[in-house]
Amino acid sequence: MVIQTATLGYPRIGKNREVKKALEGFWSGKLDSESLLQTVRQVEESNWQTQLQAGIDRIGIGDTTLYDSVLDWSVYLGLIPERFQHLSGLEQYFAMARGKEGIPALEMTKWFDTNYHYLVPEISAQLLSADFSDVLETVHRAQQILGQRAVPIILGPVTLLRLSRLEVPISELVSPLCDRYLNLLLALKPLGVEEVQIHEPALVLGDATNFKEYYESIYASLAKVGLPLHLVTYFDDLGENYPWVVQLPVSSISLDFTRGRNLELIKHYGFPADKRLGVGIVDARNIWQIRPDRLLPILEEIQPITSNLSIQPSASLQFVPYDATRETKLPEPLRNVLSFAEQKLQEVVFLARTAAGEDLKQERESIQASWQVFEQFSPANQVVQDRLKNLKMDDFQRSLSYSLRLSEQIPLPPLPTTTIGSFPQTSEVRQLRVKYKRGELTLAQYHQSIDTQIAQCIKIQEEIGLDVLVHGEFERTDMVEYFGQQLSGFAFTEHGWVQSYGSRCVRPPIIYGDVVRTEPMTVREFKVAQSLTEKPVKGMLTGPVTMINWSYPRTDIARQEQAFQIALALRDEVADLEAAGAKIIQIDEPALREGLPLKTERWNEYLSWAVDSFKLSAGIAKPETQIHTHMCYSEFGDIITDIERLDADVLSIENSRSNNETLYELTDGGYSKQVGNGVYDVHSPAIPNTEQILSQLRTGIANLPVKQIWVNPDCGLKTRRWEEVVPSLKSMVQATKILREETNASGK
Repeated sequence: MVIQTATLGYPRIGKNREVKKALEGFWSGKLDSESLLQTVRQVEESNWQTQLQAGIDRIGIGDTTLYDSVLDWSVYLGLIPERFQHLSGLEQYFAMARGKEGIPALEMTKWFDTNYHYLVPEISAQLLSADFSDVLETVHRAQQILGQRAVPIILGPVTLLRLSRLEVPISELVSPLCDRYLNLLLALKPLGVEEVQIHEPALVLGDATNFKEYYESIYASLAKVGLPLHLVTYFDDLGENYPWVVQLPVSSISLDFTRGRNLELIKHYGFPADKRLGVGIVDARNIWQIRPDRLLPILEEIQPITSNLSIQPSASLQFVPYDATRETKLPEPLRNVLSFAEQKLQEVVFLARTAAGEDLKQERESIQASWQVFEQFSPANQVVQDRLKNLKMDDFQRSLSYSLRLSEQIPLPPLPTTTIGSFPQTSEVRQLRVKYKRGELTLAQYHQSIDTQIAQCIKIQEEIGLDVLVHGEFERTDMVEYFGQQLSGFAFTEHGWVQSYGSRCVRPPIIYGDVVRTEPMTVREFKVAQSLTEKPVKGMLTGPVTMINWSYPRTDIARQEQAFQIALALRDEVADLEAAGAKIIQIDEPALREGLPLKTERWNEYLSWAVDSFKLSAGIAKPETQIHTHMCYSEFGDIITDIERLDADVLSIENSRSNNETLYELTDGGYSKQVGNGVYDVHSPAIPNTEQILSQLRTGIANLPVKQIWVNPDCGLKTRRWEEVVPSLKSMVQATKILREETNASGK
């Protein structure tokens, strides 16, 4: 018996972030377009070779991208908003991604419950002509390397519509969009393609049944082409939609068996004999080696239901780094239980061979031995375990309610101005960290250099006229990594990069044991900054939920327990910052929304511990300490009550790319605390003028009382250049001054 293997996508940034470097070189004018495209093709073809050499039978192709694969499909399908139609080629593509002077970019938001950001398509009644030449060219190249193993990946039409901003009813778009997909399949068929993966992750969402008629009509049309269609779902189970989804006219269906209850569904309803089941059993979103004694029994339960199956990762492997064997500086007991993309290919093949009846006893025993060594390497910390056991209700709440503590907090002018926290990470700043890491700078020299950066940053902020300052975060590589490096229980890779969006790559930490803070993490830099100004400087922390969601946590320990451990560490940091004189402390939680389970019936459990972990972090703060938090690129309307329950004094939000929808969600939900209405898009190189920001602010005061409004950019300024940051902030401060005069004159 032979069981085939498959992949649903692969990391696309290059083992050494070649695509990131090429993109940034192109944007800065140091690299031409052909060199950029050649770099992307080389990375793509290297990925294909790796999967071929691993022995994968059906290799997903076409997911490599210059910026974002959803944006790619907007371009292929002719979904170009009018404001970009006078542009062409890469200029148009990157304007849609990043914006251009006077032209706002597409909205950016999280891809389901991951930390990957996609660009939201905008679809109107007038569609441009589709152009699939790039798709077909990729297939030609892939077939030269992979032969018939090459399986094109297509973003499903209903998922595309479900995740888009529609200017007309969806019913008016189904037919023209379906025609475009039909034309693509008709173009692929003569190429000898044996199968096409159509990714429809929206099928796992709770509202999928509302789109049933569209799925059924579109796939009935696509099936007529006669090209085998592999319907791919992931991130959760199909729920109540399972019975009708498995009857769609496709040849194969992939299900995620690492999340949700697809195993229960397939056992209860069975699986069609005329379809192949793609068993997504190797978790594509964590970095832990499989445990065969847990996964093989699942396969044994599936095989009597259908013998027509393939083994594969649960989703695209874009969510994990390339190769764990490169992490030679990690402790061996930890490294030996890690599994990145290349290792996951090996696991897929191992599981397929074992399920097919091969006796791979030696491999199983080797895996088991690695886990036994790791468990001895990472024992529980009794101190933190005791703290968790002794938590009381009072630990999760401020000593005074918001209305009572407000008058005790630092007085500020109306519409106070501030930034989210980070300032430009120049090459000079990055080199400081590199030199220190290499031993070319002593700790004292490194601190002195960082302090020089802080002093310059404080001076610039005072000259601009901001009301609440920050130290600039020059010592921080990443908002999660920086804290994790100072906490026991966290490990860090050298090469473990994954794409967040565009050229933005992160190295998620690995939480391998109990988390403990051994010393203050941010107090030194806060003291330096505050000593340089009479204005208040914010203490800057990353919240526990974001630390969990942007890391690779243990899968055998409850996420709540791990979040509470991090919250206790942050709680101690809040106390130390207060003792150092901090009047304002920001605990950022940009990942709170993205951690929501995709099924609403599981929201309450997650939100309960997520909100409590934030409150545990902040609960120790004195009434006179103002607690801020920041959230970005998420939809908040359905969790306003829970955001209110965080009990933060000030919430700053991304609002500039979402056409004020985030602000409207807060006001419609009756949010009662202060709001920092993100007034310009920091992910665009475009510099906003005073009038643009003034317009955004006027929208704010039209929806919230002036006393509730703060003024800030929509996110941190880390990725921008000083030449962009300074004039943008000057425009923001000038717009605020104008609005203060207007509101003072009108008595608002």
